[in-house]
Amino acid sequence: MSDTPPPTTPRQTDRWLEPGQTNVQVIYILYLAGLVIGISGIVGIVLAYMNRGKAGGFVESHYTWLIRTFWIGLLYALVSVVLMMVFIGFILMFAVAVWFIVRCIVGLQALGRGEAIKSPDSWLI
Repeated sequence: MSDTPPPTTPRQTDRWLEPGQTNVQVIYILYLAGLVIGISGIVGIVLAYMNRGKAGGFVESHYTWLIRTFWIGLLYALVSVVLMMVFIGFILMFAVAVWFIVRCIVGLQALGRGEAIKSPDSWLI
């Protein structure tokens, strides 16, 4: 009998942490869940920063898009909160949520087609 342990194979669930399409998809889902559970958006931005520059190809544009979506969305949300004192902020907060959801859906659709984001540095959609 041999005392060597059997070779271990990496778990399939670990792939979502590695840079690539699956990781980007997980980040989009974390962002969308972040609208309800705030902490998941923070986990998503950390994953995006950790894996940016490692994936290569068309996936890199998605990481840029995701990072900008987070920070621009946060900026828009903060401006909306300040403007809630004059009640227009409530309307703007709704618009920010719609903008955020649309950017995530556009990204998910492009990822599903295997395409890069056309202008990942955009402030709009």
